Amino acid sequence: MSSTAILAIVIVFLAIVIISAGVKVVPQSETRVIERLGRFHSVLNPGLNFIIPFIDRPKTIYTRRVENAIGGGVVVRMSSTASIDLREQVYDFPSQQVITRDNVTTEINALIYFQIVDPKKAVYEIDNLPNAIEKLTQTSLRNVIGELELDETLTSRDTINSKLQVILDDATNKWGVKVNRVELQDITPPASVRQAMEKQMQAERNRRAEILNAEGMKQSAILKSEGEKASRINQAEAVKQAEILKAEGEAQAIILNAQAEADAILRVAEAVSKSNVDPATYMLAMKYIETLKEMTSGHDNKTVYIPYEASSVLSSIGSIKDLFGAK
Repeated sequence: MSSTAILAIVIVFLAIVIISAGVKVVPQSETRVIERLGRFHSVLNPGLNFIIPFIDRPKTIYTRRVENAIGGGVVVRMSSTASIDLREQVYDFPSQQVITRDNVTTEINALIYFQIVDPKKAVYEIDNLPNAIEKLTQTSLRNVIGELELDETLTSRDTINSKLQVILDDATNKWGVKVNRVELQDITPPASVRQAMEKQMQAERNRRAEILNAEGMKQSAILKSEGEKASRINQAEAVKQAEILKAEGEAQAIILNAQAEADAILRVAEAVSKSNVDPATYMLAMKYIETLKEMTSGHDNKTVYIPYEASSVLSSIGSIKDLFGAK
């Protein structure tokens, strides 16, 4: 092979190398930051891009990867790459110990979802973006949890997530990063605290059971008393109605007796008026006779008590005799 052919091959090879170095194909949802002679030049868009070989070069950035280790654990590895992923990413940070306001040490594992929105800032405003986000999340989590008691920490995950999201999004804005959300994955109190919480929960359940039992007994007593009350009211109402009916019956009997007596008096008065006997004297004599009958009833027949006005009685009897004689 001649030297000319060898030179041609070398030139073609160099051309291929130069062209391949100057042609950059960027995948979708990725980008690259290009420096020209050490200074920022441009940000490549997805697709086919051309740069000046050996003058323009992509700026590298650190990335964080979680790999499965031997034995079932996980290993976090940091590496550098020229490609910047613009998709939403999630960092699962290892559990860390934080202290609540009531001095309880708790292990918390947090997840953060973020997205690079400004590649230039992500490259030039911070040296190691994944490490910075991790440390910022840990310190912010300690500050937020330190303002809450353990019970509030366990029951206020949404509140903690919202506070962390606002704090991290504001702090990472200068890095060209948008924090979409933060999630507390695990909150693990110490074993002694968990045992105390279980006892507290059991006591709370027992208290609720006692309250429900007491409420049931109370309702039962109320219903029983209301039943007895209704029964007594019904009995009193029955007695009342019976007394009313009895009184009405007695009143009707008195009225009927009075009417019968009035009729008898009228008839006697009519009979007496036909004779020369005074009706008043006749009625008085009849009353005296009834009184004498009552006086002699139940006593010894050998002794009879005569009223002081016996002469009037005898005269009345005489009048009756005259009445019957005349009749």
